[in-house]
Amino acid sequence: MSENDRRVAPRRRGPGGPPGMGDKAKDFKGSIGRLVRYMARYKVKFSIMLVCAIGGTIFNIVGPKVLGQATTELFAGIMAKIGGTGGINFSKIGRILLTVMALYGCSALFSLVQGLLMTGISNDVTYRLRQDISRKINVLPLKYYESRTTGEVLSRITNDVDTLQQGVNQSFPQLVTSVTSIIGVLIMMISINVWMTVASVLILPISMTVVMLVMGHSQKYFFNHQKYLGDVNGQIEEIYGGHTIVKAFHKEADAEKDFDVVNTQLRDTAWRAQFFGGMMQPLMNFIGNLGYVVVAILGGYMVIRGKIQVGDIQSFFQYIRNFTQPIAQMAQVTNMLQSSAAAAERVFEFLEEPEEEMKSRLRPAALPASVQDSQESGAEDRTAAVPDGRKVVGNVEFDHVSFGYDPEKIIIHDFSAKVEAGQKIAIVGPTGAGKTTMVKLLMRFYDVNSGAIRVDGTDLRDFDRRNLREAFGMVLQDTWLFSGTIMENIRYGRLNATDEEVIAAAKAAHIHSFIMQQAGGYQMVLNEETSNISQGQKQLLTIARAILADNRLLILDEATSSVDTRTEIRIQKAMDNLMRGRTSFIIAHRLSTIRDADLILYMENGDIVEQGKHEELLALGGRYADLYNSQFEKLA
Repeated sequence: MSENDRRVAPRRRGPGGPPGMGDKAKDFKGSIGRLVRYMARYKVKFSIMLVCAIGGTIFNIVGPKVLGQATTELFAGIMAKIGGTGGINFSKIGRILLTVMALYGCSALFSLVQGLLMTGISNDVTYRLRQDISRKINVLPLKYYESRTTGEVLSRITNDVDTLQQGVNQSFPQLVTSVTSIIGVLIMMISINVWMTVASVLILPISMTVVMLVMGHSQKYFFNHQKYLGDVNGQIEEIYGGHTIVKAFHKEADAEKDFDVVNTQLRDTAWRAQFFGGMMQPLMNFIGNLGYVVVAILGGYMVIRGKIQVGDIQSFFQYIRNFTQPIAQMAQVTNMLQSSAAAAERVFEFLEEPEEEMKSRLRPAALPASVQDSQESGAEDRTAAVPDGRKVVGNVEFDHVSFGYDPEKIIIHDFSAKVEAGQKIAIVGPTGAGKTTMVKLLMRFYDVNSGAIRVDGTDLRDFDRRNLREAFGMVLQDTWLFSGTIMENIRYGRLNATDEEVIAAAKAAHIHSFIMQQAGGYQMVLNEETSNISQGQKQLLTIARAILADNRLLILDEATSSVDTRTEIRIQKAMDNLMRGRTSFIIAHRLSTIRDADLILYMENGDIVEQGKHEELLALGGRYADLYNSQFEKLA
């Protein structure tokens, strides 16, 4: 469709990106809270995972102290041997080492179970998220997609969900093990020596200060990284989808320049995010080494004074490493949680977008029981019916319709017309007159600002949207086919149609002979871009699909614009048979195709300027006549 009144998506590209957007996650705690609530169904598995994470950490923490006993025993044996009072008790050391192996073995087993459980939870969460996003895609209003790029929407279901999966799989168990390690190690250090523990803990405020400073600077970069990644995806999708046009107009250099802009934004943001994330570990290692120096000096003094054993110093060194390591890990987890929070915010923001209200505005009590059941069941196979239960006949009335995508900018002004069931109505006029907007209003992709559109005397707003759309068949200028067989693409019009009905529809659309010439016939598979058939053949298949759907009302938006003149004549005859007895709205620029219309509406600036039959409008000598004659002047 080439209407100027289509609401165009605001571009999110250009030097510097959109100002004031994505400085940091809008609600870090809220996003993490929503993610936790979303995972509530896994609370049993999650609880078991927590127990395993804590258990594995505890066994790992106890190990160094027991191992220190082996060092003490070895040191005592050596000293006894030197003094001639005894020797090394290898059997006791062996028992201690076996105990240490058992402790570490139990720790590894608990960690394995914890890893398996968390992997299952994270994959199930992302599976559900993608299902929810897929469902959401089908219930969002048309205006949502007209105001956003395709890449931005795709980024929610790919990059953001992947980021969430990594965050859930790594952040939560790491957070638990880190907290458990810090508490457990602190207890073990106190059990060895209080003063050495105090000296070690003095590094904690320094560590926390570093963590907070780095986290404060990095949060905005993690959010921006996700946003710019969506922009890059949108740019690639847009250029790849239109690569033929780009080459035809020699715009490769401009495309590369535009891509460089968004790619540079992504690179710069990613560099800053990774820089702040990567500097955490070296800083924490440096602070940890300061603790080693303090403990080495104090520990040596304690051994000389006989306050602790030599093995205790070894254990304490291990505990210092185990004390600073989880602090560093928590710093890494905070970075990962920021990235996860930014992704979660984008995903849940998408899932919480207002959905298209599908039900009738009438209260359930005002509807027949059969209609209420139909609305509640959400069944796909429905017979189009007026809310009071009558089957749709096809009478349509536009009663002083006023509409604007922006309520402050009205583009349809006081539109009124009456259409009898079975009539063929042609809507013509210059680009931007409001023709395609009328189609969107008929399908209730948008609701009127004032006035009313009625089908069989019932306001469209009183229809269930699904039920209303069951009454309409559509053939658009922009064809849409999916990767699948020709049979499947035609049957999309009516999923329960038999093969014979599909073939009959193809014959009526004059596409049967072409199909039978292809390898596989009706089982020929159309590729992802449907580039293995011509544009005209695509149009014929969509017409066959509309014929098979057999709806009471038809919308044909430049349905024959992509076929040659001879094929157009054959299709026109088929369309005449299709439209007989059905109310049809035809948007056309080729005025020769609508000369036999029952009523022609000439629109300009959202108003009906002229209306009547073809001969009447030509005799009037007005704007329709000028438009009709101008086509032949161009040919001349």
